[in-house]
Amino acid sequence: MKPAHAFPLALQRNRAEIVDGLRRLLPKLENPSAGKCAFFFGLPALDAHLPQGGLAGRALHEVIPETECDLPAAFGFAVALLGRMPSDGPMLFVISPRGLAAFGHPHGHGLDELGLDPARLILVETEDEVQALWALEEALRSAVPAAVAGAIGQELDLKTSRRLHLAAGNSGLPLILLSAAAGMGSSAAATRWRVGAARAARDRFGLPAHWRWRLRLERCRNGRLGEWLVEWDHVAYRFSLAAPMADLAFPRGTSAQPFGVRAADRS
Repeated sequence: MKPAHAFPLALQRNRAEIVDGLRRLLPKLENPSAGKCAFFFGLPALDAHLPQGGLAGRALHEVIPETECDLPAAFGFAVALLGRMPSDGPMLFVISPRGLAAFGHPHGHGLDELGLDPARLILVETEDEVQALWALEEALRSAVPAAVAGAIGQELDLKTSRRLHLAAGNSGLPLILLSAAAGMGSSAAATRWRVGAARAARDRFGLPAHWRWRLRLERCRNGRLGEWLVEWDHVAYRFSLAAPMADLAFPRGTSAQPFGVRAADRS
């Protein structure tokens, strides 16, 4: 079964095709958002923990699932962050073969409910992790997209994270990088978010209403760490705090809900 929404760029399989596709699509686009300082959650209690009152707009930000089952939830959070970007320009999303594991590919309807217009997304799929990291760095160096994001299956080492962070800083672009690996090592990232799925809010009929994430800010350069239970309103496209911030323990083995990911076709 194919997704209902066709992305503007077909999935690419090698470096030459990636470069050629980007050159054809983006040669004359200008990125007015490059160099902007920050973009915001819109939650004073959370934004106050960040050094600029929001996420730095020219830096690497890591998103890590709490468990393997939380990968779809972490992906949904990463997409919601992209949707908070103030620019209307195109966004590049690079996915390695293990980036989303067996959870399928991004789907237009799910992306839209997370606040990201699928028409803005240029989706690139690579053959391996090395190509994915190369594509991310080259996209940052081009300074053409409004933002760059990726989903990879390995943990970043310090050297690689430093290269990506410097490339983001030099281009003035944010890089939101989802890693399916544990992400416990040293990193040059400005922030590292560990994301767990939480039980969705219910409406008066007992049906799921708003998605929830348990967020742990476990790395924040020049900022403060913290934990929150955050709710996503897919109608208003905004975050809200769903519970007091103290003592939010991450439950082990929580089953994730698929945020913006459509299951792979098994037929």
